[in-house]
Amino acid sequence: VKDIPLGVLRDQFALVPQQPVLFSTNVWENLRYGKPDANDHEIAAAAKAAHADEFIQQLPEGYESFLGEQGVKLSGGQKQRLAIARALLRNPKILLLDEATSALDNRTESEVINALEVVGRRCTMVVIAHRLSTVARCDRIYEFDKGELIASGTFAELQERSASFRDLAQL
Repeated sequence: VKDIPLGVLRDQFALVPQQPVLFSTNVWENLRYGKPDANDHEIAAAAKAAHADEFIQQLPEGYESFLGEQGVKLSGGQKQRLAIARALLRNPKILLLDEATSALDNRTESEVINALEVVGRRCTMVVIAHRLSTVARCDRIYEFDKGELIASGTFAELQERSASFRDLAQL
């Protein structure tokens, strides 16, 4: 990694944070921030993949709608889906999801996870989550407690081997 130019390395990643940053501009420009040279077709495709297109189409001016400061006109789940679309637009090699589905209801979370599974076939995803439904289909799960790795494996393996994971799963 130290031999790779920093700009080249950063181009391989996309991040979806728990609290996405949105700008006081329209949907097009908020999504285009993920890939400044993206055309409208690419942006719409990323929005569809993140299950954001449907709510965007229902906004007063669709993709031209002004979102207000920090997306004040959107719900938490809508903001999160825009952040996911922005990340998908970059077509990253590594997609970092930091509590990316925490603001989504169960149905929307399921739709987004299904979309991310398709994306996961062409990139590596690192998912940080407290909700087990978010990580249930991950290839490998690492369980940490107070910053220490205490177990790893598939969802089923952790249910067998880790009492704390099993307790969380039963909740």
